[in-house]
Amino acid sequence: MNKRLFVAIDPPEAIREQLASLCCGLPDARWTPPEQLHLTLCFIGEVDGTTFLDIREALTGIAVAPFDLRVRGVGFFPPSGQPRVLWAGVERCEPLTVLQRKIATRLFQMGIELENRKYSPHITLARLQHTPASKVGKYLAMHGLFAGGPFAVDRFSLYASVLGRKGATHCLEQAYMFRNEGAALHRDPP
Repeated sequence: MNKRLFVAIDPPEAIREQLASLCCGLPDARWTPPEQLHLTLCFIGEVDGTTFLDIREALTGIAVAPFDLRVRGVGFFPPSGQPRVLWAGVERCEPLTVLQRKIATRLFQMGIELENRKYSPHITLARLQHTPASKVGKYLAMHGLFAGGPFAVDRFSLYASVLGRKGATHCLEQAYMFRNEGAALHRDPP
């Protein structure tokens, strides 16, 4: 059975609540449910069952030390033209960049083709359809100084994304706890 996969960091409940407070005030926005707010590290896409098992196993060897992240600011993609995705950003964090590169490198070594664009860490707040740019501009002016308290990152997760009529539902496949000498496998949801 094929699975549509991505690797992400889940913010803690307190940060999700802060982000959820931003999820209102724009017409034609499909807001991300609070329980699905996440920071994508790598979007893998659809793979077959054997490849899924190989990926799940390969990610157990990613070794990083825990680090702190801070959510700061809001913006949209694409940077020019009609806004399609509204996001909350994260402060520059070298350990996050290292983690993302290690995961992307491991997947590349397995022959997994990833998106060929520069990694831009963010948490998707909403998908926009025909939302006037002027309304997005007012939203950014209101919320541009948003800052969430720092939070500790001690794991990343492999998710399956199941597409439905109301958007995607994310199903946890595997969580990977951090250790300096290697990532320990953790089979239960965080």
